Amino acid sequence: MGYLALALIGLAAFAALARFGVARPLWSLIGAALMLGAIGYTLQGRPALAGQAARPEATVAPVDLGLIDLRDRMLGRFTLDWAYLAAADAMQRAGEPRLQVQAILGGIRKVPNSVLLWTGLGDALAAHDGGRVSPPALFAFRQAMRLSPEHPAPPFFLGLAYIRAGDFAAARPLWARAVALSPEGASYRRDIAVRLALLDRYLAAANASPDR
Repeated sequence: MGYLALALIGLAAFAALARFGVARPLWSLIGAALMLGAIGYTLQGRPALAGQAARPEATVAPVDLGLIDLRDRMLGRFTLDWAYLAAADAMQRAGEPRLQVQAILGGIRKVPNSVLLWTGLGDALAAHDGGRVSPPALFAFRQAMRLSPEHPAPPFFLGLAYIRAGDFAAARPLWARAVALSPEGASYRRDIAVRLALLDRYLAAANASPDR
């Protein structure tokens, strides 16, 4: 297929030269340039392969660096389990949600009781499953809460998954619990409280809407 396409391009080029009245003395120069290109294609390309439609580049998923920073402040960083989650973040940036999930599962096999990884798995599965809190995602979040019932991160990120799915009412008690579980002096407590206050405003406005 490649050689045929190359021959057709050559014929089309010479037909265009004749059509637009290019002076004959220039034909040899243009022909030599085309021949050099053909030789280069033959040496470096793979003209015997069948043609294939070009594939679009993978969509790069938007990454909220603020949420990653919040997650790291809540759950810690520069640990073995964090390294797996950092690799998963890279897969998310590359638009590879399946590889993102696989990276976290690889970490869980090494650190099965990591609240960080189970929380990250729930978040990744929710994104992988079309932005909804699917049963696998819910299982991962519940496993994180079972491992550390007094930690604010699992309920916060489960609430965030419900927000992304459009279920704001389901998110509200989870974010309220996350605020209640956050230590007074923790740097992330105010971040969660601000989000909860904005959610309360939204829910109040939605309930006051005349369409309801």
